[in-house]
Amino acid sequence: MNVKLLQLVSPALPVGAYSYSQGLEAAIEAGIVHDAPSAQAWIGDVMALSMATFEAPVFLRLAAAWHAGDPEMAWRWNEELVASRETAELRAETLQMGHSLRTLLHELSLATSPIDAFEEIAYACAFSFACQAWSIAPAEALEAYLFAWIENQALAALKAVPLGQASVQRMMLELAARVPEVVERAACIRDEDLSNLAPGLAILSSRHETQYSRIFRS
Repeated sequence: MNVKLLQLVSPALPVGAYSYSQGLEAAIEAGIVHDAPSAQAWIGDVMALSMATFEAPVFLRLAAAWHAGDPEMAWRWNEELVASRETAELRAETLQMGHSLRTLLHELSLATSPIDAFEEIAYACAFSFACQAWSIAPAEALEAYLFAWIENQALAALKAVPLGQASVQRMMLELAARVPEVVERAACIRDEDLSNLAPGLAILSSRHETQYSRIFRS
């Protein structure tokens, strides 16, 4: 594995991922998530209904665009990804993290001219660009991207449910085992079959925007 990929998915990466739960906190408030099994079911469902069928295949399309030296195609898929965010919080999350990663890449002296022209950049777009610049294989990059997402969701559950450390690690182990299948499936999805239908996530994310007591930004 390219060690730079480990840096990109490290919780220490200063992009603010720790401050988001992507609707999970609202699911906890609603009582849908209340223990380790329900947290695993929620995270697994979001991965199956949204990540596997939309964000993961779009990530691979972004990686292909950067590999081909086609920023216009990358811009198209960046726009699709931003437009797919169902709520203001989820949209703000991907744009804030994308902006933070682009700023960090500047500070690491990586040539970012292809993405500097993007007024708004989704996190997956900036992440896939960095992976291409550092010669990280797209499938490997996507596996790491998905694991980092699982880890962030699990840590949100650890804090907000709350859960014990051992139960969180068991949950991560079981969810991470699904990642290779998600990557394989994402590589086979045609443009016309892309789908981001997760109404429960959208509804609870909307509720989170006015949730009185919360510790996460989404």
